[in-house]
Parts: sequence; C-alpha cells; structure tokens
Amino acid sequence: MPTISPSPAPSPARRRTARTAAAAALVCAALTAPLAVAAPAYADDAKPTKSKAPAPPATMSAVGGDLLAKPGTQVQLKDGAPKLPKGLSARSWIVSDPESGDVLAAHNAHWRLPPASTLKMLFADTLLPKFPKTEQHKVAPEDLAGMGEGSSLVGIKENQTYSVHDLWLGVFLRSGNDAVHTLAAMNDGVEQTVRDMQAHADELNAHDTHVVTPDGYDAKGQVSSAYDLSLFARSGLQNADFREYASTAFAQFPGEAKKGKKRPTFGIQNTNRLLTGAFGMKPYKGIAGVKNGNTTNAGSTFTGVAQRGDKVLLVTVMNPAKKDMNEVYKETAALFDWGFAARDKVEPVGRLVGPKSKEGDAARPGAPKHHGKQGAAHLSTTESEAERGGAWTALGIAGGALVVLGGVAFAVHRRWPLPDLVRRRGR
Repeated sequence: MPTISPSPAPSPARRRTARTAAAAALVCAALTAPLAVAAPAYADDAKPTKSKAPAPPATMSAVGGDLLAKPGTQVQLKDGAPKLPKGLSARSWIVSDPESGDVLAAHNAHWRLPPASTLKMLFADTLLPKFPKTEQHKVAPEDLAGMGEGSSLVGIKENQTYSVHDLWLGVFLRSGNDAVHTLAAMNDGVEQTVRDMQAHADELNAHDTHVVTPDGYDAKGQVSSAYDLSLFARSGLQNADFREYASTAFAQFPGEAKKGKKRPTFGIQNTNRLLTGAFGMKPYKGIAGVKNGNTTNAGSTFTGVAQRGDKVLLVTVMNPAKKDMNEVYKETAALFDWGFAARDKVEPVGRLVGPKSKEGDAARPGAPKHHGKQGAAHLSTTESEAERGGAWTALGIAGGALVVLGGVAFAVHRRWPLPDLVRRRGR
C-alpha cells in the first residue's frame, strides 16, 4: 500500500501571513457583496436577449368550430393535398372560402389582437349604407379632432367640401383617418360611430372584437381576430360600393378649392401592395381588395380576397414576426397559392358563421358548433339559396388587372344572389 507523507507543518511566520490574508479576504467580500448582487443585472443590460413572442391563449372562442378554439395550426389534409407554406411567421392567420364559409386552414384564428386599419372594413360595412355617395359635406375643424399622432391621411382640408364618394376613396385607398373622422362626424360623432360598429360586429357574430376607435388606431382594449376580420370582409363584399372601393388601385382626389379657379385634383394610390404592385411586390393574380393596416402595437395586418376561375378565397394575416416590409403580403400570397391548390383536397376545420339574423348568436351557451362536413351540411339544410347571399362573393379581376376609376371595366363574380358573371363599369 502506498504511503502518504504528511505535509510539513507551516512555520509561525507563514501562519501569521495566512491569517492576515484570510481576514483581508473577508473584509473585501463584505465590501463588495452589493456589487456582486448587482452584477448579473448589469450583464443582462449589456447583452440584451430577444424577448419571447407572446403565446396564444390555451383556449379561444369556438365560434365556427371546436378546432378553431385550439392554439396552433389547424389543417386536415386529404391524400394529394399540398403542404402548408413553409416560413409562415404570423401570430394568426386564416384561409377561408367566403362563398361556402369553409375554413380551409387556420392558425390561432380567434386570438384577440390589435387589428390596425383592417378595422376600417367594419367601419365601412357599418356606415356605407347610411349616406348616398353623391352627398356633399363641408368639413368643420371639429370633424378632424381626436386623430392619433402619426395617423395616415388622405389630405382633407378644413372648410372644404367633399362628396361621400371622395371620402370613401380616402378611407379605402389611403387608409385616411381624416376621411374616417369626417364620415364619423356625419354619423353624429366618433362615440356614436364606435357604438354602431360594436353593434354591427355583434350582429355579425364577431365576438372577438372590441371597438374603441373607428379607424383602427392603437387604443387600449381595441382587439379583433383573423376570424372576425374575415367576417367583416365577407359581409362588406356583399355591398357593390364596398367591392368597388376595395378593388380600386388608383384615383383622383379633390385638392383645395380656390375662388374663381377650377378645383385641382391629385392622384392617390391604394396602400394594398398586392393590388398595386408597389414597393417591389407584384400584383397578385385575381386580387380584388380588401384592406391592410400597420401600427406599433398591431404590427402588419392584412385581409385579402382573390379569385381564380370559379374559386374565391379570403385570407387574413396578423402580425408576422419577420420584419421584411412586405412580409404580410408575402405570407398572404403564399396562403392564397396554397388555398387555390388545396381547395378540394382538404377537410374544412371550421366555417365562417352567418350573422345573428340568419343563425342566431353563435357564441351563446349551448349554441351548435360546426366544422368539417357538419358545417357544410348545416349550410345546405338550414339556409335557402337566397339566404346564402350572405356568403355571396367576390370578384374576379382577370389576371390581376387593376381597377382605375375613370374608365376600366371589371368583372364581379358572385354565386348568390346575382348571376355567375356580372359586368360593371368604373365611373
């Protein structure tokens, strides 16, 4: 067995040196203890880490089907169906057929998120029927009060007169909050307009939506969902004027009138880049609207409708994590491509419900939930074809051609209640 030699005993001088060093170490530790506690926080500040994206609620609304209440991606592929696009980064999205109401696929469809200017679809669907487009309105200073800082504007001036038609061009093409507030003033003010919008959202069974501002500007508590935004678009697109404004790419807007001179106009362009092809995007084939938005809290949001042959799809995308300036349009286009390829090769995961006047309150306790084949059966057995005009729909702009006010004819395709193909002329 090996032997272990003991270490030699330290000399008295070494023992004194060791005691002195130990005492000094204790004093130093006491003095620096607060710094030691603070050090980790300082290190975190020096090297910040990316904050995690918020997680969707564990359960959400089941309006439209039980699968839509679940977080994450919901899709039921049949044999031969294409896989969903790779690289989707949006917090929430939904692909649906607005005619049948089938939801082909969804990702956190009922997540209540800030909607940005896509809420203007609800604003338009609520107020468009109230004022004839030829009505004239002289803008008072108070009409433009209360707009959020940095609001998008079309360029409305105080004490100038505009037609309702002009104002809606400002809402749809330039997402002008000045146009929204002017129309709200005509509707007895912002507060009344917010009440009207909330009542209309409730009538559409859009129970994820809480309206605070008429223009979608960031406001505490203002939320909607990809599902609800799709309901707003579906309802609005039944209105011929809504369809016209949503699919108009370019128009002339009145400038400042001066006595004795012809009133000038200036050109405005739709902010929907899949419609105009602006900022490096190509116009999407068959696109016919609907509305985009972007704010600090909401990120980028977009709802679009497009038609290929006899297929019509509605896609809503909310807040992509990727910060490419065109990301919301790229993800929308990818979902359109997938939807047109997969339309007959998926089992629906839910459906877009009809309004209360047709189906009752879809959120009431004990209300029937429909998805998959059940949902399609429900539509065919409980609604007449005329009633399914509520599912109407869109709007082939052949080959992605752009609508320009002042001359170009465009086709509007609907299954209910109009004939399959109806031609209208731009004004």
